[in-house]
Amino acid sequence: MKKIKSICLPVVMLMIVILQGCYYDVGEELYPQTGNCDTVNVTYSGHVKNVIQNNCLVCHSAAANLGNINLEGYTQVKQFADNGKLLGAISHAQGFSPMPQNGNKLPDCTINQISAWINKGSINN
Repeated sequence: MKKIKSICLPVVMLMIVILQGCYYDVGEELYPQTGNCDTVNVTYSGHVKNVIQNNCLVCHSAAANLGNINLEGYTQVKQFADNGKLLGAISHAQGFSPMPQNGNKLPDCTINQISAWINKGSINN
């Protein structure tokens, strides 16, 4: 009986270590997007505004204004979209501070949608 206990404990511990190696924290790997990413019908009010509100305004609102970057409202977002800083930051491009800071990169579809909106002139639609 003692021999079985002495064998079981290392086996259980080994299983725990192996199972911890199966943990993922990358959303795109856990929840792959089904279907295509629509980059044709992207609008500020329907897409970009929601992304900014949900991911950026905690640090980049008029009140917080971290890094002297205010993304509260279309006019401010357009300024950073037009000068390339918005796309550079969210796509983690070299030379830009990756955003969200200390967070996971936004999903590729979201970045592609914002890029499409910028390429169409960053219009307030």
